[in-house]
Amino acid sequence: MPRRIDYDWELPAAMQQRLGGSTYGAQRIIHEQEHLMVILHEPPSGTGAERKPIVFLRKPDGAWLHKGNNPGERALAKLLESYRAAFSTFEIRHQAAETSEDLFQVLGPLIPLTRAARNMQDTLQAARDAVKGDLMLIDQRDLAVEIARGFELLLADTRMSLDYRLARAAEAQAGSALEMSRAQHKLNTIAALTFPLMAIGAAFGMNLHSGVENLPSWVYWLIFAAGICLGVMLRGWVKTPAEPPVVARPASTLKKK
Repeated sequence: MPRRIDYDWELPAAMQQRLGGSTYGAQRIIHEQEHLMVILHEPPSGTGAERKPIVFLRKPDGAWLHKGNNPGERALAKLLESYRAAFSTFEIRHQAAETSEDLFQVLGPLIPLTRAARNMQDTLQAARDAVKGDLMLIDQRDLAVEIARGFELLLADTRMSLDYRLARAAEAQAGSALEMSRAQHKLNTIAALTFPLMAIGAAFGMNLHSGVENLPSWVYWLIFAAGICLGVMLRGWVKTPAEPPVVARPASTLKKK
């Protein structure tokens, strides 16, 4: 996190004591002697490891300051607009995602964005509770609630879409494995039926004089029937591939109102 910048503000000693020595820290408010400091963060980018603070000061006379003596109302509105722009960007990326990898690319940055938007909403709500008569603060608080809610819904939708695609891929892979198992079972069944006949045929097909060639013709059919019986017995050892278990769909925890 960047080092704390000391602006040209006349702050109460109690407020100075609540500031860190190097950074502004998490999104929060400091309310001392009718001075209200609102510490917010810019929308995080990438993995969201770095936080860039944006600090606002409301003086006892109701004037908002930003980065020194700059007007704070427009800067606060611009900050919330940057969150809305980030939301629109990721909403478009979510709608255009065609693969699980695309959804992963959306989900990664969306998590810190959602967390930052939620913390911004909580901070502005705390500022609203500290200064109840500031109409500008009420409007920005309401907008922050809308932004945070949008990010939470988009994050949930992205996770659900990713889970659905992973589940579909797993089902397709399980179906392919089952088809391969069935095909292998058919080949095993054919081999079990024909193996005894092939073994008997190979034994009697050798150029040796065993005396069997002089036996009557019904002996041939008897040997053939014995081979079929042995094949049927071997077929019983070959197991049919089991069907995948059907998992019951869990009941929804949402109730209609």
